Amino acid sequence: MPMKFPGTCTVCKKKIEINEVGLWAKGLGVKHLACAEVVELRCLVCGGPAGCPKCEFRNDCDLSKVSQLCICKKCNDLADPFTTYKKAVSKKFPILNLKI
Repeated sequence: MPMKFPGTCTVCKKKIEINEVGLWAKGLGVKHLACAEVVELRCLVCGGPAGCPKCEFRNDCDLSKVSQLCICKKCNDLADPFTTYKKAVSKKFPILNLKI
């Protein structure tokens, strides 16, 4: 939708001008159309690229529909990846009040 007010993209942090096309959601903010396209997921643990182009599930994965809670190969290869992953989820979503 063409923006009626200027804003700042929640993804790239650049300005979105009046009449520029953007995606807006109440309470979430606005994004440039290009910034809304998911090309590769981020690792929940380290924040780096999850490795989508090399993922074993890439042929069956629809990035626009899957959870954004992936883990990269480097973090998955840690000594205890499940515990590390649980701690990262607990830190990112404290409202869940997970007992780890």
